Amino acid sequence: MLSLVSKEINQYCEENSQGDSDLLKELTAYTYKTEDIPQMVSGMQVGNVLQGFIKSIHAKKVIEVGMFTGYSALKMAEVLPEDGEVHTCELMTKHVNTAQSFLNRSPHGSKIHIHEGKASESLEQLKSGTFDFAFIDADKGGYHHYYLKCMSLLRSGGIIVLDNMLWGGHVLDPQDDDTLALKNMAEFIQNDDRVFNYLLPVRDGLMVCIKL
Repeated sequence: MLSLVSKEINQYCEENSQGDSDLLKELTAYTYKTEDIPQMVSGMQVGNVLQGFIKSIHAKKVIEVGMFTGYSALKMAEVLPEDGEVHTCELMTKHVNTAQSFLNRSPHGSKIHIHEGKASESLEQLKSGTFDFAFIDADKGGYHHYYLKCMSLLRSGGIIVLDNMLWGGHVLDPQDDDTLALKNMAEFIQNDDRVFNYLLPVRDGLMVCIKL
């Protein structure tokens, strides 16, 4: 994976940023201990960006496509108001069980509603125009569909963030289907006049789309 900044700079950034709660630290450690690809966890830098957007637009209802072990869902729930909601989609029962075991221990866990199964089907159950924020971090071939669906679910002024949009730098020279899907996704968003968008080199690349 292409390193955008040095390990020392990353550490410096984290030392000078809002830290994770103890439960999120424990969840991250558990994920790295038990999962085959633990780097799928979003991590503190991405999590802080998500929290910042949610706080800045006073979001109450959030969509997440791709929960994994629950880090980002819990990270977002922690800054939502008491009546806030995170509707998160996850295909794998193993990940649902891991996430739920940690959510049960959090005072913010009740804000999180897990939709187990195919995200494409779960998203159809949600009401259009009622959400404030969406985070997409799932199968890369599905990004286009998830983006279009989240666009319909978000209110005007809502924000969609797509993760892994740099894909370790491989988007500069796509050699496989996932990488090509991400490159095509970036080009589609760049030409979508329904949004104001920008791509940030945070961790593995965050595409930010503000619905006009």
